[in-house]
Amino acid sequence: MKMTKKEQRESLQRNEAKWSEDLMAAGWTVLPSVILERQKGLGLDALDLNILLHLASYWWYSDNPPHPSKRAIAERMNVNVSTIRKRIARMEADGLIRRQARFKPKGGQDTNFYHFDGLIKEATPYAQEVVEVRRRRNAEDGDRRRRRRPKPPKLSLVPSPTDTD
Repeated sequence: MKMTKKEQRESLQRNEAKWSEDLMAAGWTVLPSVILERQKGLGLDALDLNILLHLASYWWYSDNPPHPSKRAIAERMNVNVSTIRKRIARMEADGLIRRQARFKPKGGQDTNFYHFDGLIKEATPYAQEVVEVRRRRNAEDGDRRRRRRPKPPKLSLVPSPTDTD
């Protein structure tokens, strides 16, 4: 589903109201909520999730995968580079991320590209489940709103001929 320009502007304004214009102007990162909500099911701990957030903060276009250095991530997180290296290797072994080597034009290796195809594939069933539950709840809410309540009996203020004193 693609958002219209108006919807994008309204979404940004809602986030600015929550976080402030200054913070939003400094930049923001998109990560589907289902990854946070189902991190345990995805086999991710807090450190893994933090690494994914940092990788995602470098990913702005689908055709240009993020490629920060492990050192940059480690410095941002205040951990050792070897910690980042080991965690990325484990997430890669688990099939959640994929590294792709990059090389400098004049020779030598550059920072890796990081692809999230595996994470997207693993998180998709969780997302579909959340969407289906939300759809079902909305339908049930709509059904409840459409049900008619019994009308109360009409009360007459005019005495009937059978009323006697």
